[in-house]
Amino acid sequence: MSRIGKLPIPIPSGVTIDCKTAKVTVKGPKGTLEQKLEDGISAKIEGSELIVERATEQKRHKALHGLYRSLIANMITGVTTGYKIEQELVGVGYRAGAQGQVLDLVLGYSHHVVFELPGEIKVATRQDRGSNPIITLESYDKQLLGQVAAKIRSLRVPEPYKGKGIKFVGETLRRKAGKSAAKK
Repeated sequence: MSRIGKLPIPIPSGVTIDCKTAKVTVKGPKGTLEQKLEDGISAKIEGSELIVERATEQKRHKALHGLYRSLIANMITGVTTGYKIEQELVGVGYRAGAQGQVLDLVLGYSHHVVFELPGEIKVATRQDRGSNPIITLESYDKQLLGQVAAKIRSLRVPEPYKGKGIKFVGETLRRKAGKSAAKK
């Protein structure tokens, strides 16, 4: 039995879950999320807990059992508390500005990079004097939030020599020594 898959998911108050068909719908104060379930995976509500079950002991079903339990648990956490990712722009002259759902980035290119965000994501930028600009992304959908954050990071991936680029706050980069270290 999957160690993660067999754990019941507690349902907090204010959250309604519909798992009658092969699709789980979670509604909460922050929004509504849906997840389609694969064949052989089912979900049922027992009291104030949601239990994810698998039909057989096939290797594929065992692998999907824990996956879908985690996805549904993330959905419940998302509609109740939400998720937040902070990214830092490291580099001279790097700037970020947000106007509604449009993120305007200056990343050392000859042009501004304009990034349009989905409606489910809220964006805020912060530029304190003497520190790097910070982009804060908030959403109730963890998958979408991670995908958008990765796409923003890919606009200027941190390089290993000076560390310039877009990195997650708290991320430690693996740094390399430059040419002068090889001569010694």
